[in-house]
Amino acid sequence: MSHLRAKYFHVQFGFPFGNLWKGSKVKRQHDFSELRLATLEMEQGHYLDITSLMALIPDPNRANLWAIVRDNNELFRVAPGSSHNHQAWEGGYIDHVTETMNIACQLYRTLNVRRLPFSLSAALEVMFLHDIEKPFAERLKAEERYTKAARKGFRADMIHQYGIRLTAEQENALRYVEGVPDCEYTPGERTMGELAAFVHCCDILSARLWHDKGKDVPAPAWE
Repeated sequence: MSHLRAKYFHVQFGFPFGNLWKGSKVKRQHDFSELRLATLEMEQGHYLDITSLMALIPDPNRANLWAIVRDNNELFRVAPGSSHNHQAWEGGYIDHVTETMNIACQLYRTLNVRRLPFSLSAALEVMFLHDIEKPFAERLKAEERYTKAARKGFRADMIHQYGIRLTAEQENALRYVEGVPDCEYTPGERTMGELAAFVHCCDILSARLWHDKGKDVPAPAWE
């Protein structure tokens, strides 16, 4: 946690539960302060915790994304990022999500020298959701629903269940966050959109370049 944030908030495990959600006036003040702090921290190149990252996403999607965390808090705390390939430790799932969102923040700042055709918040929403089925892997395996198609279906059902609104561009990004499969590649057709290309970069940087990073990051430093 940065010294900027420590002046204003006491955060446990990065999840803003408790009194911060009581009362619309308190929540509005919290939202405004969090957004200002998170933006300042990002612009200074800080590594942000999940609370700061979520502050960069506007409502109503932010509240709905937090509802997913609140309803599955214990599961998210222990789920690994993968079985072997990246962030494969207890709690690695939320570490991977946090890593990809931080990468998105800094990559967006760098690449926006040529104005990007999508917002940072659009990318952050996709990064939060891109592996949302992974904490439920054991349940899906027990139900014999752990095929790639079934996992995508589970993700889509959860997005619908929590009332998360995505643009067509974001839906394309979620579909191709891991790249365009050979079976869908068509010469002369650009299947992957601009946002999809961006989030694919963020995901692969975390999963393949920094596959062993994200655990106990001493924020605001990256390591």
